Amino acid sequence: MTDRITIVQKEGITLVVSGPSGVGKNSVINALRERYNDIRHSVSVTTRSPREAEIDGVHYYFRTKAEFEEMIAEGEILEYDIYCDEYYGTPRSPLERMRREGINVLLDLTVKGALSLKESYPNAVLLFLIPPSGAALEERLLNRATESEEIIQSRMNESWEEMNSAFEFDYLVVNDDLLQAVQDIEAIYWAEKHRASRLFIDGMQ
Repeated sequence: MTDRITIVQKEGITLVVSGPSGVGKNSVINALRERYNDIRHSVSVTTRSPREAEIDGVHYYFRTKAEFEEMIAEGEILEYDIYCDEYYGTPRSPLERMRREGINVLLDLTVKGALSLKESYPNAVLLFLIPPSGAALEERLLNRATESEEIIQSRMNESWEEMNSAFEFDYLVVNDDLLQAVQDIEAIYWAEKHRASRLFIDGMQ
């Protein structure tokens, strides 16, 4: 017989990392996954072509536009956005299963996609990554060397528009130094794990 009290999560935390293209979301997410084995990465669906070394089902589920639109019609896409004429979306079933099982989930979403997800999951935690400067953002896009100058300019124009939505998010983190950005997000993650509304107390008389 024990009277030990334990605190238990009601369901998994949905942690969304978003921000302009080229701000470094993948680097931040990879660093967080290396540090925490209790965070799973939700794999998104996209219609864009795979970049070098990207694997279907690991980095994204790569689908045609016809296949993506069929998934929308069948209710298999929880949220989606069109970015530079390509679909990006979150498959419903894997996310809902992990949340029910108490698994904390990390998502990489476009800005519109993140705000759309918040409507379905108001307890989701939305993080907006901010570049240290416009010049730094453009340099990161150029260094990626995966897109034409025309697409890069299109992404830069959309990035400035997306910055206007930053204050609709729960937290803002500047990604100038990767380690510092990751540490900032770690602090947010641990605070959210101890938010009273997410927990129940087991063992109270």
